[in-house]
Amino acid sequence: MNITDVRVRKVAKDSKMKAVVSITIDDVFVVHDIKVIEGEKGLFIAMPSRKSTDGEYRDIAHPINSDTREVLQNLILNAYNEAKDIEEL
Repeated sequence: MNITDVRVRKVAKDSKMKAVVSITIDDVFVVHDIKVIEGEKGLFIAMPSRKSTDGEYRDIAHPINSDTREVLQNLILNAYNEAKDIEEL
């Protein structure tokens, strides 16, 4: 699996949610609405989710193991930081 594109859309600065990201996998599959969130321990990603009938939010798409999640999070956060640096110039 190769992440072939990462698109970052910044959101309001006064929110804990800092950006919404779309990734393309192997130039053939896109996952939209991955959120970059500022938490107590720094930035992290939240996968796209939907509210279920019991009121809980459940991920629509997500990595199956922690190694894949870490790779995905690092790629997304690097792209977010690059976009943030470009915007500040």
